[in-house]
Amino acid sequence: MSGIEIVLTVAVAVLVVVVVVVVAAALKVVRRLSVAPVPVAPAADDPAFLAEKDRQEHSLASLRTAAEDATAAVDEARAAAAAARTEAAAAKAEASSARSEARRILDAARAEADSLLERAHRQAEQDAEQARAAARRAGEREVSQLTAVAKEQSQDAERRQRRLDERERLLAEEAERLAERDRRISGTEADLLEREATFTRRESEVAEAEERHREELERIAGLTADAARIEVVEMIEGQAKREAALLVRDIESDARSTAEQRARHIVVDAIQRVASEQTSESVVSVLHLPSDEMKGRIIGREGRNIRAFESTTGVNLIIDDTPEAVLLSCFDPVRREIGRLTLEKLVLDGRIHPHRIEEVFEQAKHEVERLCNRAAEDALVEVGITDLHPELMTLLGRLRYRTSYGQNVLKHLVETAHIAGIMASELRLDPALIKRCAFLHDIGKALTHEVEGSHALIGADVARKFGESDEVVHAIEAHHNEVPPQTIEAVLTQASDACSGGRPGARRESLEAYVKRLERIEEIAGGKSGVEKVFAMQAGREIRVMVRPDDVDDIGAAVLARDVAKQIEEELTYPGQIRVTVVRESRVTEIAR
Repeated sequence: MSGIEIVLTVAVAVLVVVVVVVVAAALKVVRRLSVAPVPVAPAADDPAFLAEKDRQEHSLASLRTAAEDATAAVDEARAAAAAARTEAAAAKAEASSARSEARRILDAARAEADSLLERAHRQAEQDAEQARAAARRAGEREVSQLTAVAKEQSQDAERRQRRLDERERLLAEEAERLAERDRRISGTEADLLEREATFTRRESEVAEAEERHREELERIAGLTADAARIEVVEMIEGQAKREAALLVRDIESDARSTAEQRARHIVVDAIQRVASEQTSESVVSVLHLPSDEMKGRIIGREGRNIRAFESTTGVNLIIDDTPEAVLLSCFDPVRREIGRLTLEKLVLDGRIHPHRIEEVFEQAKHEVERLCNRAAEDALVEVGITDLHPELMTLLGRLRYRTSYGQNVLKHLVETAHIAGIMASELRLDPALIKRCAFLHDIGKALTHEVEGSHALIGADVARKFGESDEVVHAIEAHHNEVPPQTIEAVLTQASDACSGGRPGARRESLEAYVKRLERIEEIAGGKSGVEKVFAMQAGREIRVMVRPDDVDDIGAAVLARDVAKQIEEELTYPGQIRVTVVRESRVTEIAR
């Protein structure tokens, strides 16, 4: 039974109960009225009787109305019950149709499920058949692969077996050869023993014969064996000395014929290696500016100021991206200094135009000349030379701005003169003449770019022109062996020049080249076999090589030192000389308890 039917049934039952209750109440009232005694009819004009009568009539009317209402309610309830029964019947019919539809859908679903299940069974059987076929094919492939691997392994085993058989055959042949060799060695040993006995016997016979021969020679010559040995040694020594002298003469001749050519090649290689770095360091000066705005004023409108400056001073002005700095480039150090001083005065003044550039250039030129003369006078006073030609003083003053490997040439001349004077005093020679030779030996460097030739020959010509003595001229032209030195003044000038230029710290080089040279020296020594540690000492003029004593013996240490020195000579360019020291140290430590 559905929910609607239950509600309708409950409603009908409630209405029936209400109607029954109302009817029962009405019947009870009617019975009370019928049973009650009939009172005596009062008077028609009695108010109480009239009121009671009206009240009873009203009660009766209300009862009738209630009965009618109850009857109407019963009728409505019956109608509602009939409608409910109709709706219930319709609901039952709808429910029956729904149940029949549900049965039909359920039957269709069951039929569809059966068809789907059947198709699923057929698909599963097909998939299983395909899986079995794939498994069968995979198994066949695996079997074929395993068969191939097994076949290959069997072939490999056969090859190994053949190799083992061949090796066994070779070992058997080798054992047979060794056995045959043992038999031959045994026969040879017996033969050797026999020969050894024969040789021993012959040696004793030869020794006896030599003794008799020596005694006979001593008797005939009248000399003992020791005296004859000494005479033979003296004869061989004299012959060896003569041959050594001939060899030395040939070597010296060959060296003289090839030394000049080889030296030229070495110098050319050295120039090729260091030309760019040394040139860039010696021809460029840097002038710092108060601000980058000054660069525009130096250039001028359409570049007229910088053109006027370069044409007036003869110095190239380089203005690049370097902040607050310009570069001045010129091979003439005096001209470069004049240009630097001119530009410095122009920057301080602030007025930069072509006419002002010419004025300041003349002022700077006179100022540099005055500084050069003052430097030359101070150098002459320091050395103690008074009688010098004014033109030579001018040339000496120009050397104030000349450097050689970072060493100021004028200071180098003063230092060389002092060293030469000390040497002359120690040798009890004339210090004044030798100091004069040493002081003027590089005078040609003031004219090297103006006159062709080496500075030694140029300096000799200049000194001869201005009345210097022949000793001084010869010392100047011979201090680099362009002319063979013939006097002691020339030799001392060479020695003092070498001492001044070769002492540690006299001549500097660029930090980058210096560091690269030290690294390369240590790399050359460290790359040798048996080397444990390498130390570059005394600014790269000495190198200490520590070797492992177990790997390098004394003879190997000597060979290692020679190899390192030779490789350094071939690969590097450096002033002076480099000493290579190989240290081989063995330490044995024991503890006393």
